[in-house]
Amino acid sequence: MSYQPQDLSNSEISNKYFEFNQVAPCPLELSDTGLSEYLLVNLMLKHLQYFGVLTLRDLAQKMCLSGGVVQGLIDIAKVKSWIENYSNNANEQMRFSLSSIGTLEAEKELLRNGYVGPAPVPLKQYTEICLKQSSRGHHINIDELTNAFCDLTFSDDLLQKIGPSLNSTKPILIYGAPGTGKSYLCRHLNLVFGGDVLIPHAIEVNNEIIQVFDPEIHHLSEQLQQENVLKLASSYDQRWVLAKRPVVVSGGELTAEMLEVKFDPTSKTYRAPLQLKANNGILLLDDLGRQKITPKELFNRWIIPLEERRDFLSLQSGLHFEIPFELLLLFSTNLSPTELVDEAFLRRLGYKIQFEDLTKELYQEIWFKECIEQNLRCELEVFNYLIEHLHEMHKRKFLPCYPRDLTCIVNDQIKFNKLDNEITKELLDFAWHSYFVK
Repeated sequence: MSYQPQDLSNSEISNKYFEFNQVAPCPLELSDTGLSEYLLVNLMLKHLQYFGVLTLRDLAQKMCLSGGVVQGLIDIAKVKSWIENYSNNANEQMRFSLSSIGTLEAEKELLRNGYVGPAPVPLKQYTEICLKQSSRGHHINIDELTNAFCDLTFSDDLLQKIGPSLNSTKPILIYGAPGTGKSYLCRHLNLVFGGDVLIPHAIEVNNEIIQVFDPEIHHLSEQLQQENVLKLASSYDQRWVLAKRPVVVSGGELTAEMLEVKFDPTSKTYRAPLQLKANNGILLLDDLGRQKITPKELFNRWIIPLEERRDFLSLQSGLHFEIPFELLLLFSTNLSPTELVDEAFLRRLGYKIQFEDLTKELYQEIWFKECIEQNLRCELEVFNYLIEHLHEMHKRKFLPCYPRDLTCIVNDQIKFNKLDNEITKELLDFAWHSYFVK
């Protein structure tokens, strides 16, 4: 199975981010990588087996190593007669391919470990850098929280509850009726911590490789611009990816297996569990109580990580190893907390924050924000009609999800019937009765 890094060959990193060169300096010699000669040579052989003929530059890019390190690996493989030069002339870069003996060696290694991608970082280095990048060293204050959420609408009372919980070392349970904005807020919490972190393509444990970087979760830093390849020469270790702090969300699909290292017997590869991918970021377990794994089983699995900030995982061989549990853990549920677990487990969670329906004033603020977002005009008289003749008549609470959903239905009607971009009472009636079930 081949895994290739996102193309950073033309990346330019602003001077602000050269601090990462000190956190994870680019290894210039094989010994600087922290990896064994065995692992790196065999990884190179697998690349040649998978791609055929490659130049030194190709190998360096695919393995995310310096040319000097890769040249050393080539020299070692040549001594063992595993690779050979592939026709070269004065106008070409030297190209390399596997010899017949090297092909056998690569095939043997692929049967043991099918990973073909960037070189991993050793577990020890991963742990050190993960702890250095922890957001726990930064204490949030009310000004930072207000500024981070300036484009969002939450009550002052809710912000006063959320803010201190973010400075806690304990997980947070958020509960309330559906549509009260629980998941919405959780998904935006990274606005508070901000900043970029280094995420490894993969980590090495006892000469086994576990893939960590997931492009669906780890989004490249906005500071990476595809402009100047020369900047990379003095940059950080390219086995790491400069990314935004991750936000990992799992709902009803969560199983116990997703919290363990996954071994694919077909591809012979290891993939990191959710909590490892979420390190230095946020892990949101949404819709708690609806998963195949029960809340009690989930909490039992994480008693040590929750208290000691470390987790224990295992490989297919049975080898156990320790990783940092350096993330903000959030639980969100529509159920009453007392229906999920007993009081002893609730005490371990630290903060329990209830989300409730909005005041009319906050609801109005969200409504007109949505109108602007949807490019719709709405008179105050029409909004009052929504409140007095629809919400109050049908005894519907003011939930923050309603403005977006109702204005979307109105917009659909306007587009279909080629109407002016103005919300009318008639359009509101249609949207209301299309949205709510009698």
